[in-house]
Amino acid sequence: MSQSALPSEWLTNFSDPYAILGVSIAADDRRVLKRYRMVAKLLHPDHYTSEDNTTKDLASQLFARLVNPAYQKLKQEKSRKENVSLLRLQVRRLYRDAPLAPQGDLARQLAQQPVNGVDVFYEQAIAQLAEAQYEPLEGFASLTQQLGELNLVYLQLKMGDVLMREKRTGLVSAAEAKPMQFTAAPADSETVSESYAQRHYRRAQEYMKKHNWKEAEQELRDAIKIEAGKSEYHALLGVVYLQQNLQSMAKVYLRQALKLNPKDSLACRFAPKVGIEVAASEHGQQNGKTVKAQSDKTPKKGGLFGLFRSKK
Repeated sequence: MSQSALPSEWLTNFSDPYAILGVSIAADDRRVLKRYRMVAKLLHPDHYTSEDNTTKDLASQLFARLVNPAYQKLKQEKSRKENVSLLRLQVRRLYRDAPLAPQGDLARQLAQQPVNGVDVFYEQAIAQLAEAQYEPLEGFASLTQQLGELNLVYLQLKMGDVLMREKRTGLVSAAEAKPMQFTAAPADSETVSESYAQRHYRRAQEYMKKHNWKEAEQELRDAIKIEAGKSEYHALLGVVYLQQNLQSMAKVYLRQALKLNPKDSLACRFAPKVGIEVAASEHGQQNGKTVKAQSDKTPKKGGLFGLFRSKK
């Protein structure tokens, strides 16, 4: 696998073509084409003339492996209906298996909208997230997941009566068919969510000690799904990708970590290795110079994992 290749496992996180393209599920041919052209312009190599090759490669691969296939699925009305049907099936499965508990702020707000305000709020929320979806690139994963969540919440709200009829006719068993709850999470749920995310994070550290990069990657991706605002999760995932020689992915997550916390020690330490300049004051230096990458130096064996051993 080349340095810039996107892992197949990572690509499987993005199965909703509406979310990938950043359009609402009510979009027609014209809106889909307009959005596709806009994204194509944002990801075109000419848009990255001042960026390094890693960023250019990432943009090209996002377009080739996600955006273009998504457009092919949405450019015709028949295929759009088929993809909406697949999303409805996903909502039904979620309704049977467990209550849908939106994680994103906009999805939670959508779930609490009055019936006559759902459509307007949904369209506005999609437009808000889509505006920053591909610029900068490091926001793509988080924003696309939020777009997908909005689509599921919206469809569930629109399908409310249908789901209840299915329950009454026995398509959903009485024991399983609990009403979908979209109420705000209780005050202590944040602590519970954080502990779950921390468990994934610590398991990732253990896997990294054993050089089991794939398992560590999965654990950190799960942690970020639960709590996307933790810089340490993004930083460590960036290091995992760096260890697998996936420079473009490492750069995305290290940059996101620095965006969340410019003083994140792990991100500051490894960001220069993928061409990200870090202010010296944020890297613990005494002067005002910029830290440069030292790609010719090999990290001391066990240096990274010493960080983990010190945290019990």
